[in-house]
Amino acid sequence: MLNKNTKILIIGLGLIGGSYADALSDKGYTVGAIDTDQSAIEYAKRRGIIADGRTFADGEFIRSFSLIVFCLYPSAMKEWIKTNQRYFAPDALLTDVCGVKRATVYSVQDILRPDLEFIGAHPMGGREVSGVRHADKNIFKGANYIVVPTRKNAQHAVDTCRALAETIGFRHIATLSPETHDEMIGFLSQLTHCIAVALMACKDSAKLVDYTGDSFRDLTRIAMINENLWCELFYENKDELIAQMNLFSAEFEEIKRCIETDDFQTMKQIMRVAADRRRLFDKTEEEERSEKR
Repeated sequence: MLNKNTKILIIGLGLIGGSYADALSDKGYTVGAIDTDQSAIEYAKRRGIIADGRTFADGEFIRSFSLIVFCLYPSAMKEWIKTNQRYFAPDALLTDVCGVKRATVYSVQDILRPDLEFIGAHPMGGREVSGVRHADKNIFKGANYIVVPTRKNAQHAVDTCRALAETIGFRHIATLSPETHDEMIGFLSQLTHCIAVALMACKDSAKLVDYTGDSFRDLTRIAMINENLWCELFYENKDELIAQMNLFSAEFEEIKRCIETDDFQTMKQIMRVAADRRRLFDKTEEEERSEKR
C-alpha cells in the first residue's frame, strides 16, 4: 500500500509525468525521474517537482524505488521494460498512464520477472500542451481515473493504484477490464479526437478564426494534437475505434436524413436524448454524494 516511505519513480517527464511528480512531491513523497532530456530533469529539480533524476537507465538509481510509473508511448514503454527490468527492485510495482490497455497490459505482464507486478491505469486528464514546463499538480483535481487490473494482479496492486489516484487528486476512480477500457476510451477519447481533427481538416480555417464562436472553439480544442502519440493510440485500438466511428457515422447520417426530409419530430427526439444524456455530465459533487447516501 502507498505510504510516505514509498519512493516513486516517474519514467518520462512530460506533461503527465511532470504533473504526477509535482502532485506527489507536494504531498511529501520522494519522487525521482528518468527522461532523455537533461534540461527537463534540471528544470524539475529546480522547481522541486522531483528530488533527483537521470537521463539514462541507472541501475542503482532505479533499484531505490518501489513504485514505478511509466509515462511513455505504449511501444516505448514495452521496449523500456523489456530492456531494463533487470534493474527493478524485487517486488516493485509498475503502473502506467497509457491510453490503450489490451495492447500494453497483457504483453508487459507476459515479459515481466515473476517477482514484479504491472497494473494498468489511465488518468483521464491533460492539456493541449506538452513538456514538464507545463506540469501542474492541480491538473488532475476533479478528474476521472481508471484502474485496469487483470487476473494476474493482486488486490494490493489495485489498492495502491487507487491510493495513488486519491493522493494526486482524482475525484472518481473506476475499475475496468482492459477490454472494457479500450471500448470506453475508443468512444470517449479517441473518437472525439478524430471528430475534432476532421472538423479542422475538412475546411480551410485561415479566415474562420475571424468569425468563430465558442462552440467551434470548444469542439476543436483537442485538435491541438500530438500526431506521433495519437497515431499510435489509434492504431493500437483500431478495432474499437472503428466500431465507435461507425456508431457515430450512423447517428450522423440519421441527423442528416432528418434535415433532408424535414423529419422534425425525429430530429427533436434525437436532440432531447442528447440533451438529457449531456446533463449527466453536469452533476455537482454534492449531488453525486447525495445519490451515494
